[in-house]
Amino acid sequence: MTDNGTHILLADDDPSLRLVLGESLSHAGYQVSTAETLAECMDKVADPAHKVLVCDVMFPDGNALEQMDTIRAIRPDLAIIVMSAQSTLITAVKAREHAVDAYLPKPFPLDELTQCIAGLLSRKDAHPDQKHDQADQDSANMHVQKNETSPIIGKSRAMQEIYRTIARLVATDLTVIITGESGSGKEVVARAIHDLGERSKKPFVALNMAAIPRDLIESELFGYEKGAFTGADKQTQGRFDQAAGGTLFLDEIGDMPIDTQTRLLRVLQDGYFTRVGGRDSIRANTRIIAATHKHLDAEIEKGLFRQDLYYRLNVVPIAVPALRERPEDIPDLINHIMEKSHKDGLDKKSITSSALHMMMQYHWPGNVRELENLIRRLMVLIDDDHIDAHHLSDMAMMINERKPDQGIDQLSPNNLSPHNLSPHNLSKCINDHIGRYFDAHEGDLPTNGIYDRIIAEVEKPLIMITLSVTRGNQLKAAEVLGINRNTLRKKIITLGIDPKSNRIRHNH
Repeated sequence: MTDNGTHILLADDDPSLRLVLGESLSHAGYQVSTAETLAECMDKVADPAHKVLVCDVMFPDGNALEQMDTIRAIRPDLAIIVMSAQSTLITAVKAREHAVDAYLPKPFPLDELTQCIAGLLSRKDAHPDQKHDQADQDSANMHVQKNETSPIIGKSRAMQEIYRTIARLVATDLTVIITGESGSGKEVVARAIHDLGERSKKPFVALNMAAIPRDLIESELFGYEKGAFTGADKQTQGRFDQAAGGTLFLDEIGDMPIDTQTRLLRVLQDGYFTRVGGRDSIRANTRIIAATHKHLDAEIEKGLFRQDLYYRLNVVPIAVPALRERPEDIPDLINHIMEKSHKDGLDKKSITSSALHMMMQYHWPGNVRELENLIRRLMVLIDDDHIDAHHLSDMAMMINERKPDQGIDQLSPNNLSPHNLSPHNLSKCINDHIGRYFDAHEGDLPTNGIYDRIIAEVEKPLIMITLSVTRGNQLKAAEVLGINRNTLRKKIITLGIDPKSNRIRHNH
């Protein structure tokens, strides 16, 4: 514990949070005063003894962000930390807009708050006359769109880091490169940077390098003059022309040919481009945001991507996490997709907890794009008002099904736990089995042997599926199943399973 005696004003309407944070800050050596309403906070903030304000956003009597300009006018020297349970991109941007020194999305580790306070105080001690940095001043003067609906969905810590980065970017024109798997939402992030920035009223133009024939990319990008090549019967604008004053989003930049990379590098260096077949230099008044699912370091080593272009693009990197890395965001994503789909004319649906649980356990190789396609398909095809776990099974969407890019590294006892196997599907199989016997014997239930027959029917596909996902690795399969390797070998022989082909052998 340090005895620095620095006074902190802690404002939050939640008494339990005030207690926990207050004790943590006191233990760290700070003198803590508290406020439970926004009005009380405004009364106490004028006290020059308070060096740091730690403040929630939403109070019963108002929104603290709407009072930040007043607080800055009263106490320009005050370090301000805003914390909020409304952990959206819009909240992060508004916090930056109002020149808040730091933004902490709830919940957060207690030591993160103390470290944040220590960092702010250290910075102010080093620059006592500096009220807040130029980036904050620019943010305070900018006018971002006030759309309360966040363009990006997710409250996970990984997404919070992206929100903070975007909040810092919207008042700048810096070049950005976004990395992440296909379908993870790279273009959504790029659009958010554009829509919340000063170029928002100008065009956002996207060009996917992987979707265009390689010999046409330069003319698509820079345009061409009449007579530049056979069929060029008139001057045609390229994407740089179309994005003038706005943002040019170069998706899958890793697929750009080397020759085009050289021309793009020249544009980034000089700020001008020429159309194919032309001589006139045209000013490129465009912000560049690039994206790729490839590892560009590896592409550079292979000689497929220019290192100098990579450095030009990689001014601000943003890594979008795969959906499997932020499963806690899946419920909010599903609600967002359902609401959007309902507005588009689809019947309103809800999702049960069992179906939601299955989706949160799934690997999602196609990321958010796969989730959106699945939800929309279910909303169209099922007649029920609720999407349940058995709908996923009936449509061959079982969560435990291995996808092509889900390798052995993703397989674990947790991934193949009973929670991942649809209980609805298993119950249906047993019910059908007994039902068929009941119908065939005019209502008489089987008198013996039903247990062994059901266990045998479950055991065989269970072992086959496990061997399939372990790609025939019996040691790994035994570990996942929780049985001895020798026991597994005996069952493979007894049940007539070919471990190499993963098909049933018929014993005669």
